[in-house]
Amino acid sequence: MKSYFISFEGPDGSGKSTVLKQVVAEIAPRLKTQYLVTREPGGSKIAEKIRQLILDPVNEEMSAKTEALLYAASRSQHMFETVIPALKAGKIVFSDRFVDSSLAYQGAGRELSIAAVKQINDFATSKIEPDLTIFLDVKPQVGLTRIAKERAGKEDRLEQEKLNFHQKVYQGYKKVIKAHPERIKVVDANKPFNLVVEDCVKIIANQLPADLLKD
Repeated sequence: MKSYFISFEGPDGSGKSTVLKQVVAEIAPRLKTQYLVTREPGGSKIAEKIRQLILDPVNEEMSAKTEALLYAASRSQHMFETVIPALKAGKIVFSDRFVDSSLAYQGAGRELSIAAVKQINDFATSKIEPDLTIFLDVKPQVGLTRIAKERAGKEDRLEQEKLNFHQKVYQGYKKVIKAHPERIKVVDANKPFNLVVEDCVKIIANQLPADLLKD
């Protein structure tokens, strides 16, 4: 059975999770096959526990390498328990973040190098990649301002990082996008919410194999 793997990426404050939820609601009636919505870090019981460890602000002493390895460990369990079984069952998988996040956040943001972080994630994922990635493009300053407005005092450990870190993450994303233009499609996330969703739905509808969409 034919399956399809779609990931959503973006800097903190890009609206990724909210956009993904609405995009799935709008595209779902047009799909011929079942679908699964999941997230990273997380997406399975063990992976969610690792998520709590990574994002908890009290763990401020966590080293950059430990952080990268924990993301890879969470991802490995997520793949084993959730993503791979869904793909084997012929489902369309929508994931809120995937390997590109680690390349940007740990590879560029933590300055571990994109190549080094890719290596540990290739091992974690058996080199499985999304068929399509949608990157919600918004500048770090804009994203952090949104976060401060929407959930001040409730930011996770990475959201609490200084602007300089998020700027490095953003530049890391740009390098990854440049290296994979055929897979990663960029959407302007500065637009009104409904237009961002509309752009994402159009991209997915155009990229999905015809036999996965209703006429």
